[in-house]
This record gives sequence, structure tokens and C-alpha cells, in this order.
Amino acid sequence: MSSPQRRDQDTSPNAGPPPAYRGDHAIVPLPFDPEKLRGISEKMIVSHHENNYAGALKNLNKVEAALGQLSKESPPFAVVGLKERQLTFSNSVTLHELYFANLGGDGKPSGEIVKALTEAYGTVGRWEEEFRATGMGLAGGSGWVTLDYELDSGALRTHWSGNHTQSRADALPLLVMDMYEHAYQMDYGAAAPKYIDAFFDNLHWQEAERRLARALKARDALHG
Repeated sequence: MSSPQRRDQDTSPNAGPPPAYRGDHAIVPLPFDPEKLRGISEKMIVSHHENNYAGALKNLNKVEAALGQLSKESPPFAVVGLKERQLTFSNSVTLHELYFANLGGDGKPSGEIVKALTEAYGTVGRWEEEFRATGMGLAGGSGWVTLDYELDSGALRTHWSGNHTQSRADALPLLVMDMYEHAYQMDYGAAAPKYIDAFFDNLHWQEAERRLARALKARDALHG
């Protein structure tokens, strides 16, 4: 006698894998004209997008598909190894998309984000000093610098994130700066300060403003 099918299992011949194992994440195009960035070359930003970001996304799709092939007989070390890769690649994809989306602007802060930074740090300039210093602490190595909105406290804080897997658990990123060498080496070699200058020159503050508005709504929903 054949064993009964699980009630939640789709046995139709054309059924594909469930969403968790589909591996169908699609590349998000650059949201700006790569020729128009100031201090970051088209060659640099396109390579970053096509190789580092797109590479992480393609690997995420492969990992999800591989997870779908596991069974209850699969050794736990194989499962946890794939889960670690899934976290690394998915966070890399998310952080890269946030990074690209907060570039392409005129670098001039304005709006509610200015008020929020002033309340948190005294002045926007004081926040920028800390953000830049955090980036310089990662120069020559790897990692991310993020300005986050903490959902629990409602505070704006700058955080360091390493290896795509370390971040404040209750925070939503408002600004993201990639400090992996692939983000600047082609243009500046080891001169990370020049890259950080270029990052600030191209910041799209309206995107940060949009993210802050969404974060405020999310906090209201959580604590309302």
C-alpha cells in the first residue's frame, strides 16, 4: 500500500517548487544613469552591479534551489551550511539594492531626515563625522556602514555591519555605504577617503527621506 500524500503537497504534474525554494529573485537595474555619478566611474559602478551584486543574487537563487533538494535524510551540517550561505547572499542582495538606490542624488541633505539627524546627533555634521569614521575603520577590509532607524526605540543610529550578516536586529536601514574594496578599488585603489567623499557627493537624500517615512509607519504599526 502506498503511503498517503501530505495534505499540503501539490502533486499536480506541472507544480513547481514552493516559493521558499523557487530561486527566482530578479536583478534590479541601477536606478540612475551610471555615467552621471560624480567621482564614481561608470566602469566601477557597472562592474559593482553586474559582478558583486548580481553574483550574490545568482548564488542566492542556487542556494534556494539546493535547499529544495534536501530531505529529512540530509545531514544537519549540510542544511546549516546552506542556511548560512542563504543568509549571507540574501543580505548582500538587500544591502546592495539599498546602496545603489541611495546613490544618484545631489548630495544635499534636506527634509525630515535632517531634523531627525539633528535631534539624534546635535547636527547633521556630527552624524556625518561618525559615519565617515566608521567607514574609514573598515577601509582596506570589508563591511557596510548603515544609518538605521531602530523600531524599538525610534532612534537613528549609525551601525557597522560585517560579512553581510551582522546588523541591528530591530533596525531599518535609511542609508547604506558599501566599504568592501570592490566598491572603490577600481577608481581609487586604497584611497578610501576619496571614495567616501564621492559617496556623500552622490547621496540621494530623497531616498533616505522615503525610507524614514516608511520606518515611521512601521513603528506606528508595531506599537500602535
